[in-house]
Amino acid sequence: MNEALSTSDAVGQKKSVEQGVRDFVQQPHISNASQLLAGGVAGAVSKTCTAPLARLTILFQVEGMQSKAATLNRPSIIREAYRIAVEEGFKAFWKGNGVTIVHRLPYSSISFYAYEKYKMALLCMYSTEEQAGSLGVGMSTRLIAGGAAGITAASLTYPLDLVRTRLAAQRNEKYYKGIAHALHTITRDEGPRGLYKGLGATLLGVGPNIAINFCVYETLKSLWTEQRSELPGVWSSLAFGSVAGIASSTATFPLDLVRRRMQLEGAGGNFPVYKTGVLGTFVHIRKTEGWKGLYRGILPEYLKVVPSVGIVFMTYEFMKSRLTSHSDG
Repeated sequence: MNEALSTSDAVGQKKSVEQGVRDFVQQPHISNASQLLAGGVAGAVSKTCTAPLARLTILFQVEGMQSKAATLNRPSIIREAYRIAVEEGFKAFWKGNGVTIVHRLPYSSISFYAYEKYKMALLCMYSTEEQAGSLGVGMSTRLIAGGAAGITAASLTYPLDLVRTRLAAQRNEKYYKGIAHALHTITRDEGPRGLYKGLGATLLGVGPNIAINFCVYETLKSLWTEQRSELPGVWSSLAFGSVAGIASSTATFPLDLVRRRMQLEGAGGNFPVYKTGVLGTFVHIRKTEGWKGLYRGILPEYLKVVPSVGIVFMTYEFMKSRLTSHSDG
């Protein structure tokens, strides 16, 4: 009899924890396929909307690679945008966006999907509903799950990210003529390892970046839900995502700049500039361009991430709600 009661209590406690986890996650049931689709579409829509600013950021970030510090121009968004429009044409603002979409569909799908799975796994480690739902546990769980999701997604889709950077960094001379040509040329000229140049810097930057994005966004979303007893709407999701984007970009921009420089090592037959890895590249940029050099392109980055991260979370939440309603119907 006592054993039966003990078993019943254990089952009841397990159900309580599972319910607490479900309440904390705050999302309706959605199939794996729908979740992957929502994440992929969100990433593709966001990147397409902000592609011009993304290209400006990349051009500013790589400006110092083949120039002496004394000859570097002061970054000007308007001047560079005008140059692109006049010399390359209006469509050039979306140069490399095709590979961006090809990269973002799997990257965002994996990122959102992995985040939810990692988060659920971490929350199930706690023994009570109160522990699973506490603010401190929630923030640490979001940070860890977000970082792990970012590293997973970046590792699996990295060659496409490198190709995207090289295509976007091209100006008038076109060394790479498309995704397939770029993959073939890089492998031929630099070997298979060339497709993973800058991976270390990318993982160091992407892990914290995605961790901060998810943590800030979901914490704001959770606080909103607690205060209003309802999930945030489209515009609130856009605002929360924008705040998350600013926070993550400020913290990780120098590493993002380092990875861009490393991705372009040897591109188009150019002589390599950095040969000492992530730390060496970081030190080289600081010495030759100063501390400001590590934040070269931060203004267009801010102008990009405010709508970009906001749009990706807004679109993801919208897609989830639509797909959930469709599956329920």
